[in-house]
Amino acid sequence: MNKNLYAILMAGGVGSRFWPVSTSDFPKQFHDMLGTGETLIQKTFARLSQLIPKENILILTNEGYKDLVLQQLPQVNEQQLVLEPAMRNTAPCILYATLKIKKMNPNALMVVAPSDHWIEDEVQFINNLRHAFEFCEFNDSLMTLGIIPTFPNTGYGYIEYDKLDTRPIKKVKRFREKPDYATAKEFINSRNFLWNAGIFVWSAKAIEKAFVDFQPKMHQLFMQGYESYNTPAETTFIAENYEKAENISIDYAVMESAKNVYVLPATFDWNDLGTWGSLYDKLDKDSNQNAVVNANLFIENGSNNIIRTNPGKKVVIDGLDDFIVVDKDDVLLIYPKKKEQDIKQIVQKVNACKK
Repeated sequence: MNKNLYAILMAGGVGSRFWPVSTSDFPKQFHDMLGTGETLIQKTFARLSQLIPKENILILTNEGYKDLVLQQLPQVNEQQLVLEPAMRNTAPCILYATLKIKKMNPNALMVVAPSDHWIEDEVQFINNLRHAFEFCEFNDSLMTLGIIPTFPNTGYGYIEYDKLDTRPIKKVKRFREKPDYATAKEFINSRNFLWNAGIFVWSAKAIEKAFVDFQPKMHQLFMQGYESYNTPAETTFIAENYEKAENISIDYAVMESAKNVYVLPATFDWNDLGTWGSLYDKLDKDSNQNAVVNANLFIENGSNNIIRTNPGKKVVIDGLDDFIVVDKDDVLLIYPKKKEQDIKQIVQKVNACKK
């Protein structure tokens, strides 16, 4: 394996739209969401380790999830954990991890990959990733893997490239915010838009230069602790300084301003597993299009539902269509699938009632 290849596995999210299974104490990346026998973070780590040395995969997560990571990834040592003491979106944590990697290996090439995506065709994923690494090895480009859209989704950001660009790797024209349905249809019909999957590839040198150019204050802040990185003194520096960083995403902080951004249209199946509906799309269904995880289901006059319980629980349903049914510990959720985006707000209300 190429010792210059590294990964930043992003595993700090809460996944509140998967409540009540996903909670702030035990978020979705640490759950076996599809009933495969492996959690999402375990699947992602195994996928990345097909190309990247296991010791070069850094796990970026909230410090509160340290024990969960070590429990689920016993092949990882504590030196591979990049622990955030506060939530500051993706730009600060990516910069922090980048500087740690650069100190280990100035010639590092890295991929930034979310831990909660579902990718079935792992052969194509590795081929795409290898292609991206090869492209970034010989230039200072910032790359992203874009997903060819299959329908006008309003829940994703989009990447626009030049229609006349026939190269396999295309120059990004601009990033577009999550559109309304009519705009999303225009994007699809234009055939030069891709979903922004949040998978990035670049060299440590290239992304650091981008932070110097577009986020100089943030770069200066984290460079103050550079000598401490990968030493026992790092923990103290980060505890005292991390929350001083601006709360900003990598897209806003760097990618939307940089002129050296390229995109590779991905050739693998992809699902971001962001909602119960997206999980439903990936699951096998019965003859009435009901998807079941773990439950022992008895259903009449019911279709298009997703039902998830603890293993073996008997669930009896009659007359329910297009619903989410989730039983977890002391919470039972029965909610219309078409209103799934509202679950995040429901969680806030439920938590407020506990106080």
